[in-house]
Amino acid sequence: MKRWAPFLLAVEVLGVVVFSAVYDSLDFRIYWLGGHIVTDGSRLYQGQVADHYFTNTPFMAALFVPLAALPLVLARMLWQLASLGAFAGACALTARMAGQRIPLVVVVAAGLLLQPVWQSFFLGQVNLFLLALVLADLYRVARGRPAGIGIGVATAIKLTPAVFVVLLLLSRRTKDAATAAATFAVCTVLAYAVAPDASRLYWLHTFYDTSRVGAPYISNQSLYGALARISGGAAEVGDWYTAVPLAIGVSSLAVAAVWARRGDWLSATAVTGATGLIVSPISWAHHWVWIVPALAVLLRNGHRKSAAAAYVLFAVSSLWWTPRDGGPREYGFHLLTPVANCYLLAGLSFLAYMAVRLRVSPPAPSSGRDGRRRPVPCGAASRAVRDPECVPGG
Repeated sequence: MKRWAPFLLAVEVLGVVVFSAVYDSLDFRIYWLGGHIVTDGSRLYQGQVADHYFTNTPFMAALFVPLAALPLVLARMLWQLASLGAFAGACALTARMAGQRIPLVVVVAAGLLLQPVWQSFFLGQVNLFLLALVLADLYRVARGRPAGIGIGVATAIKLTPAVFVVLLLLSRRTKDAATAAATFAVCTVLAYAVAPDASRLYWLHTFYDTSRVGAPYISNQSLYGALARISGGAAEVGDWYTAVPLAIGVSSLAVAAVWARRGDWLSATAVTGATGLIVSPISWAHHWVWIVPALAVLLRNGHRKSAAAAYVLFAVSSLWWTPRDGGPREYGFHLLTPVANCYLLAGLSFLAYMAVRLRVSPPAPSSGRDGRRRPVPCGAASRAVRDPECVPGG
């Protein structure tokens, strides 16, 4: 792979450039048009944009005002190249947090073959920027440095990264959590200054309205999406469901917090990312870019076969082989149900694995209240997380 990785990456980069020049990516067009109309009263959320609803925050639309001033093709090419840079940065941060010395060209080339990653390019999605922003903050946290701005900006763009603010609170990084919350508030206020009518409509009505998107569609790999398909539609999911994501969220974030307090921020990041995807009502297949840190955890822990199986699953993305035309075969419980919900099942399996591993893996070097890691002698604890900062001989 090392020998062929530079050639493969060159082909992939060329593919991104050519594709962005000739293909009208749907989600990017929606973003771009949102930048055009965000200041036009509440129009951004009252009707459809390019035959689809604009479902992101007013801050996201406000960010696209400068790009909206450019021709669509030029704006799209700049966006896709910036996404590529963001993904490369996310891969570099993940490798550093894992303590792995795999060449970055190999990691990026392999990562671009994952379905959530390439589909983010196909649609012109924002996912890779969110991944990079959150990882940049948590990398700083892992090194005992102040953080929170990246998570705050990511949350202002798309609400789901707010789960990482909860992680910061649970891991006693209260200043960083406060920074993230303050950053989110500043971004939201700025968006209100740009688009007050759209902001009022979004925060009072739109942001919790899942009826604006097709929750049962096969691409929705959240627990809610799976239950909607099995039950026969979103309307068939009862009020009892609210307790399920709450229980999963509380227990999984507790696991993530323990990993964080042990100093293993890569594990905490991967667990939190998977948790957010599972408990969110909408987690499209292209949202699952958090497979990147999860794969890094499996590889670092020596589970190469499991990592390879997960990689193949997310590269092949067999969920798309199942009925997905909205017909009756897409609903109910049948032999293809596990395949149709393979990302969800992989995420739940990963959370279970990380919870069990807490009992069999010795604690890593811990972080104090200031977040700075305390050096420990090189031994079983440091080797368990490939700790590069242990003190030889104690």
